[in-house]
Amino acid sequence: MARNKKKLKVIPLGGLQEIGKNITVFEYEDDIIIVDCGMAFPEDDMLGIDMVIPDVSYVAKNKDRVRGIILTHGHEDHIGALPYVLKDINVPVYGTKLTLGLVGYKLEEHGMLSSVDLKVVEPTQTIQLGAFKVEFIRSTHSIADSVALAIHTPVGVIVHTSDFKIDYTPIEGEPMDLARLAELGKKGVLLLMCDSTNIEREGYTMSERTVGHAFEEIFMKTKGRILVATFASNVHRIQQIINASVKFGRKVAICGRSMINVVKVALDLGYLNVPEGVLVDIEQIDRYNPENLVIITTGSQGEPMSALARMAASDHKKVEIAPDDLVIISASSIPGNEKFIFKVINELFKKGADVIYESLADIHVSGHACQEELKLIHYLVKPKYFIPVHGEYRHLKQHANLAHSLGMPKENIFIMDIGKVLELTSDSAKINGSVTSGKVLVDGLGVGDVGNIVLRDRKHLSQDGLIVIVITTEKESGAVIAGPDVISRGFVYVRESEHLMEEVREVTKQALLKCEEKRKNDWTTKKNIIKDMLGEYLYEKTKRRPMILPIIMEI
Repeated sequence: MARNKKKLKVIPLGGLQEIGKNITVFEYEDDIIIVDCGMAFPEDDMLGIDMVIPDVSYVAKNKDRVRGIILTHGHEDHIGALPYVLKDINVPVYGTKLTLGLVGYKLEEHGMLSSVDLKVVEPTQTIQLGAFKVEFIRSTHSIADSVALAIHTPVGVIVHTSDFKIDYTPIEGEPMDLARLAELGKKGVLLLMCDSTNIEREGYTMSERTVGHAFEEIFMKTKGRILVATFASNVHRIQQIINASVKFGRKVAICGRSMINVVKVALDLGYLNVPEGVLVDIEQIDRYNPENLVIITTGSQGEPMSALARMAASDHKKVEIAPDDLVIISASSIPGNEKFIFKVINELFKKGADVIYESLADIHVSGHACQEELKLIHYLVKPKYFIPVHGEYRHLKQHANLAHSLGMPKENIFIMDIGKVLELTSDSAKINGSVTSGKVLVDGLGVGDVGNIVLRDRKHLSQDGLIVIVITTEKESGAVIAGPDVISRGFVYVRESEHLMEEVREVTKQALLKCEEKRKNDWTTKKNIIKDMLGEYLYEKTKRRPMILPIIMEI
């Protein structure tokens, strides 16, 4: 009997109440497995930050118990943090062929490929990791080789759908293995963790094939050069662009570093089918007439440094936008990226190009399931307990409501917070405690060295600028020998504000006199008094609060 009382812990370390950064820990006694290991894009107030990765300090503390990392597919929000996490926790990584092909490129860039054990698995395969048996179930999504997971544990089966849609006519491979999910549902599933991204959309997500038909119609009518921006990882979409190009006798050039990498991996592994002579080097596009050329590029999210954004700004070395070009943006905007995308679209229109984007044609379909598909999964799996995953709070709440409307008791549905621990036995589930979790910010080569205080300073500098006060004093007496000199950056232009700068010097001198009166000659007190008096004066004069940096040199 005591055996039944041992608990399974489910600990999300990312991917809940946010889009991206997907990672979940499953723990049973001495065994831990990790599912996915993603990154997220920085938010608007994270100035200068390149990416956000999950805080995995809980797993790092228990790394001797970690049996492996399981990946469901090759999107950045599921694999992007791997190089950083594997530096702390070097364990085998399991995934399908394309997923590990993309991971391999990532690890190679970080100089880690030779030190990581990548293990390729096939859908329908089951692997044993300590107390866990992990079964890989064929799925369909906007990237090839996606899988859902059935995690067989001593207390019951957990079904984790990861990102999916039910596509009965996928571009490559077979449809999602609904029969296996139904089989698991008949035997009994303890917990379902299911994608919530498109919960607000009624009906069904369109098949990826519909995009192929839309491309063919556009290509047939277009006389000039065609540029298509899409997600680099969407190998199915790239295949359809190539198919339409071949049908209408066009050569294809690939542009953008991540796009080139993905196409190379997909070609090497046989996930892209390209007839001989169709692909041409971006260096050689001038040899072809515009009506015979298609360029597939990155930049569908309007990222400032992406290939498409640089073309729009006339800043790309190889491609210049011409008045008869047609640009197709074949992607939906990630929340928060809309203004970047529309800025690029505006610039393309200004250059005389024609632009087709999502609201104008069926040139993109989502990779995530809508309400009717989600209902089908719930109905087939028939879980005892449910955690909605992969979405902001509103998505999770709506998905919880959907599960309840299908007959699941409210007390069996858990809208989790990152870091909370759900403890499960075969007949009970409760949230019990939490572990260390949160965001780690990556800036250049620095991982985690930029925190709230640095971000606050960056924000302060970006909004109000900086004033540096330089004073030279005599060491023994503390008398001012030179200065105060004033340097302004991002606050006011010194030459046009000479009167204000003169007053700043006067206030600084008064602050130094105040220090003498109080017999406060230590640097810290002097600096604080200068900051306080100058801060008050500048706010009164300008209603701005620049960062004030006093520098006192003693000689």
